[in-house]
Amino acid sequence: MALADLLQQDAIIPALRVNSKKQLLQELAARASRITGVAEREVFDVILQRERLGSTGVGHGIAIPHGKLASIDHIVGVFARLENAVDFEALDDQPVDLVFLLLAPEGAGADHLKALSRIARVLRDPELVAKLRATESDTAIFTFLNQEQANAA
Repeated sequence: MALADLLQQDAIIPALRVNSKKQLLQELAARASRITGVAEREVFDVILQRERLGSTGVGHGIAIPHGKLASIDHIVGVFARLENAVDFEALDDQPVDLVFLLLAPEGAGADHLKALSRIARVLRDPELVAKLRATESDTAIFTFLNQEQANAA
């Protein structure tokens, strides 16, 4: 599964300013709402409900919040690079500054898990993570994420 299949250029937020995990999730929900046409509140509630099960902060300043929505028909991603890291209750207790939101249709099953796995694998690459942290260009971020896909294929 290619990240290019999940992520449109307008789904990149290159320099997001937030002060908390809740505000971050609200901003991600707002962007996802514009992309999917699903109500912002519905998106926010789904990702917040998942966070209540346990933080999706995977460590090394990276979080992959995710959820399933009945009202979408394909998997959608939103990527944000934060201007200042926020506490995300991550597994390693480190603040988060790179976030990849993943939304999937309720019936996505294995495709949802494959997409999560792909995102996690791509964001484990220290060179890519350094590039993502070093730029505020949505075009560059989009290119970096898709180049890594090509390199990893």
